[in-house]
Amino acid sequence: MGGRPSSPLDKRQQQHLRGQVDTMLRDFLPCSCEQLAASVLRQISRELGPQEPAGCQLMRSKKLPRVREHQGPLTQLWGHPPRWQPIFCVLRGDGRLEWFSHREEYENGGHPLSSVALTGYTVLTSQRDYLCLLDALCPVPSGGHTQEEPEPLLEMPVNFPLFLQHPFRRHLCFSAATGEARRAWRLALQGGIRLRGTVLQRSQAPAARAFLDALRLYRQRRGHFGEDDVTLGSDAEVSAVIRTEDPAGQGRTKKGRGMRGGCLPIPGEVEGPLETCLRGRVDTQLSRVTQKLLSTVEAVLSTVQTLLAQGMDRLSRHLRGSPSSTRLRKEVYSFGEMPWDSELMHACYREAERSQKRLGQLVAPFGFFGTRSLVFGAQDLAQQLMADAVATFLQLADQCLTAALDCTQAAQQLEKVRGRVLKELPEFEGEVLAMGSPALTIEGIYEDIVRGVLLQRIDGELKKALGVSDTSCTLDGCSEAPWDPTGADEETEAQRGTCPRQPGSGAEVQPLCSRPPPGT
Repeated sequence: MGGRPSSPLDKRQQQHLRGQVDTMLRDFLPCSCEQLAASVLRQISRELGPQEPAGCQLMRSKKLPRVREHQGPLTQLWGHPPRWQPIFCVLRGDGRLEWFSHREEYENGGHPLSSVALTGYTVLTSQRDYLCLLDALCPVPSGGHTQEEPEPLLEMPVNFPLFLQHPFRRHLCFSAATGEARRAWRLALQGGIRLRGTVLQRSQAPAARAFLDALRLYRQRRGHFGEDDVTLGSDAEVSAVIRTEDPAGQGRTKKGRGMRGGCLPIPGEVEGPLETCLRGRVDTQLSRVTQKLLSTVEAVLSTVQTLLAQGMDRLSRHLRGSPSSTRLRKEVYSFGEMPWDSELMHACYREAERSQKRLGQLVAPFGFFGTRSLVFGAQDLAQQLMADAVATFLQLADQCLTAALDCTQAAQQLEKVRGRVLKELPEFEGEVLAMGSPALTIEGIYEDIVRGVLLQRIDGELKKALGVSDTSCTLDGCSEAPWDPTGADEETEAQRGTCPRQPGSGAEVQPLCSRPPPGT
């Protein structure tokens, strides 16, 4: 596990990097401005268009997405030379991890030793698998490693390790005191990783939608087609990842722009061969793809419904038992915090994680590399749906409960509210396979044709799968939800020891000892 630490960029490297960034901005900014205008117009059109009757629907939770703050002592492998040292860690509600030399320094408002945004990290809990991962990502050159070299990780084995691995940022190595503490940290860290990763996908702001549309077009012009996990993170973080992609497609960009004058005969020439291709290669796979996506969503929503029903039943039991007002307020508060309780919500998140293998089968026939985004999106959906259902239940309960009711009458009113809320949940099942907004560019004409043909087939498959004959899942009828995978259970994760890699991002990794990327 040897290697040498990375060194700062020299002046020539800095100038080269600055030139690449300037080139990227010159190409990307015009596309971004076009898409921002289109995104604003689409929002105005939706707001001014005819609105469907609201009916009885779940109320939108006013609480912003967050993770529950988690803190506690850990040991970290750091320093020169690296050694295990005690620290005090704090996971903030925005998904940023900070660590201090000791608890008192944190409580007294001191500055942390360091901090990191958890975007793009993967949690591993097996020391052996982490070492194997390092060897796979950063192979040691021939003759550059001997058995006598010290291995800090192996010199002092730890029982409950927590490794945060990133494709091209420095890795973090922690250890908990007990298995229970490690589990709590693992769940909290996974929540922070997901929160940071899906910030763009969750946003309904025109600027966020425009950025994702512009990014898709920008990458297509450079030969990166299909879906992957490169859009996980904030706009600044995603832009940094995009800059590391191979810029070999710049020639294709000029060629694509040169086609503007001759695009108008294109639909008739393309539609026939494309229709034949879709019938032979896509139609045979589409039903299987739909079932894989729906099975993931159905399992997640079923678990949400079970947890929600259990939480509402607990409140009813406490109310029937004539508890003290203090105890009842505590139970109501706990119920309201359910969506942010990583331990309780783990049952929902685990259902999405279990689908990773099934969703991975989309890679071969379709070249789809966005399974992590899909799993993250299913987990976001579970949390948002739980938050909306909890907010709806509490508000309806507040409206129907009065001081004139005794405990039995109040419990009966809660039962009615319970039934009303649970009835709404299945209606969301058909609204979670969101489609992206079409790009408003002439180069996108090929994609428009493909999208038009596919939408007809997707709509038909969803109708059959959901048993709906008169409802169409169109762009305006679907909620825009993000998707993505995480590790599995702690037990299976320790055995897996692998981590997803983003296509086109290269193998630049900064592990514990900052070993250089392969080939340097």
